[in-house]
Amino acid sequence: MSGLEILDTGPLSLIQDLGRTGHLRSGVGVSGAADRRSLKLGNRLVGNDESAAGVEILLGGLSIRAQQQATIAFTGAPAQAYRDGIPVGHSSVIALDVGQAVRLDYAPSGLRTYLTVRGGIVVPEILGSRSTDTMSGIGPAPLEPKVVLPIGPSPTAFSLVDLAPVPPMTNETLDIRVVFGPRADRFTNPESLLRGQWAVSTDSDRIGARLDRVGTDELLQRTNDAELPTEGVALGSIQVPPSGQPVVFLADHPITGGYPVVGVVADADIDRLGQARPGQHIRFVGA
Repeated sequence: MSGLEILDTGPLSLIQDLGRTGHLRSGVGVSGAADRRSLKLGNRLVGNDESAAGVEILLGGLSIRAQQQATIAFTGAPAQAYRDGIPVGHSSVIALDVGQAVRLDYAPSGLRTYLTVRGGIVVPEILGSRSTDTMSGIGPAPLEPKVVLPIGPSPTAFSLVDLAPVPPMTNETLDIRVVFGPRADRFTNPESLLRGQWAVSTDSDRIGARLDRVGTDELLQRTNDAELPTEGVALGSIQVPPSGQPVVFLADHPITGGYPVVGVVADADIDRLGQARPGQHIRFVGA
């Protein structure tokens, strides 16, 4: 089997597409890329359908070797890539000959870099998706050295661009829009969510961004500590346990929960939150 051979994975590298839809009634979440916008951009650069599977790389550190000719792109967190030791552009089209190796540095900002390849990565689908769900364990295993990623047939169309100008990612405070509800009435001070800043906790992962209060602004105070009857929770839900420290649900979030949801992050800002690094500050604003 030919394709892209994994030489090094960095801290964590996962196969992701846009997720498995239509299975919530069976208790299966969507999962998929934490930063959907970056995966879609990478697929457009190499001429794929936006939903093709790529590799989501935490912080950087991935190394691969081409066992066949391939066309790839890196998007998302701007880790510098090197083809046989020569720097190549981020968010640009990169051609690989057989035997050429690409190494990815660690990103100075952002959290997740995406590798896309023309033809997509064609590991077997599970429930209509090739995504790895880290919470349920559904999907391909995390990548390891010596794994070879099979590449699908090249699409008939080519991208019209070979470089995508994108706004730079920074480690500065992110303004994240939120809509209050559905359980804001379960808090004595729901408006405190919008006051001051929060910091992304080191306990954050693909399931949720756990937030710590920055400074002396008050935490969210629940009217009581009793759990609600279990109810559905959506991507971007801001769930608040008795500690008053919010958790924003990301790609691999549970689909039900008993803690009250004070608000939901605007869909357009979920991808930005998926790129927030531990320690980075968040400021919530009304949508």
